[in-house]
Amino acid sequence: MSATAEAFLAPAPRPQPRPLSTPAFIWTAMRNPIEIWGERAYREKVLRDDWLKVPTIIVNDPAAIRHCLVDNAGNYAMQPLRQRVLRPMLRDGLLTAEGELWRRTRRAMAPIFTPRNIGGLAPIMADRSQAFAERLAAGTAAGSVDAANEMTLLTYDILQATLFTDAIAGEPVEFARAMDDFLHRMGRVDPLDLLDAPAFLPRIGRFLGRRSTAYFRRLIAETAERRRTLLAQDPEGAPRDLLTLLLRTDGLSQAEVEDNIITFIGAGHETTARALGWTLYLLASAPAEREKVERELDEALPGLPDPREWADALPRTRAALEEAMRLYPPAPSLNRMALERDEVCGLEVPAGASLLVLPWLVHRHEALWDDPWHFKPDRFLPQNRSRLDRFQYIPFGVGPRVCIGASFALQEGVIALACLLKELRFDYVGARPPHPVQKITVQPRDGLPMRVSRRQKTR
Repeated sequence: MSATAEAFLAPAPRPQPRPLSTPAFIWTAMRNPIEIWGERAYREKVLRDDWLKVPTIIVNDPAAIRHCLVDNAGNYAMQPLRQRVLRPMLRDGLLTAEGELWRRTRRAMAPIFTPRNIGGLAPIMADRSQAFAERLAAGTAAGSVDAANEMTLLTYDILQATLFTDAIAGEPVEFARAMDDFLHRMGRVDPLDLLDAPAFLPRIGRFLGRRSTAYFRRLIAETAERRRTLLAQDPEGAPRDLLTLLLRTDGLSQAEVEDNIITFIGAGHETTARALGWTLYLLASAPAEREKVERELDEALPGLPDPREWADALPRTRAALEEAMRLYPPAPSLNRMALERDEVCGLEVPAGASLLVLPWLVHRHEALWDDPWHFKPDRFLPQNRSRLDRFQYIPFGVGPRVCIGASFALQEGVIALACLLKELRFDYVGARPPHPVQKITVQPRDGLPMRVSRRQKTR
């Protein structure tokens, strides 16, 4: 079906016209993995390619995704390549831990992410977002800002205020700069990883990222030590947040506690920051959709003093955020390895095969979406949600390893957008459209230069 004239074509790498040679594949995977894919990957339910002699199964069919990642999840372990890339950064954090350590850590964190507890954090999210919006408003005459960087600062502030009760050591701007370098250096696929070279061989990116890695490890150690001191001095008066919960969890070593703190500081704020940045860009590029969101905020927010209600009471704002996460999924790849033989959609999955469920592909698949490359938030309005298969929209993953903070992130995203857009307007001023690049998350290669101005209310 052809796109409607009003729908905005979101910038993205176009499918490869022909299969890549081995050198081109390695270079592309190292530079930007989402540029690997050819047209078949966006059209077929399931396909197989043997990459560097490893059978690789790409699964796009929702029923097959459910089979592999939910019904038969025990047959699929973390893919070795994924672990080779992420473990040097996150070590034994929740994203990379496996087996009993993962189960114990997940159980320990569950109380923080109950709906009741997440709802209780909404006022803090709103207060921090409103203060951030006021700071941006005060600087509207100063020219453009990089919205990608600004959203990193905002989500960092919200994360450290809610899950760590303002306990994180370090200065926000320095943190944002180090985080960008950390993800740029450490989150890239190295050719040696693709070739399964021994771990003792140095990876250039990780060598260059050792300074930012040392910064984060030092910051986390200081943060944990401060809280340990507080818990020893006043165990009843210490905040009952994620940091305290981790430190009081039996069976987690000091190193494992610090691994999980850095996982949540890094992945926990980075994913939401990217979702917010892309939403602001897409709304700026689709003025008709932006006006719908602004009208909703102007009409609904005055009657919604409690931010715990916003995620459900602002359907257009939420739909814009969810459509942005469809087009630019915070976690663009879910990589597994088959422990035993399996079959999906009539295709054999040999033991030892890599199984790839890629939200980047699933969310743009021609059989699953109308105008898949276009920004159309109406897909996610309440009256349209029933048309979507549960497993065709997976921005936070799926199955036992679904993101534990998904509800937290969605609530945070809607609240932040509401606070930013109720008074301000963001207009993209880049010389060319942003180019999405996969560095763990999907990031705009040269940022999101935007002009921020005060807007007129619609009523």
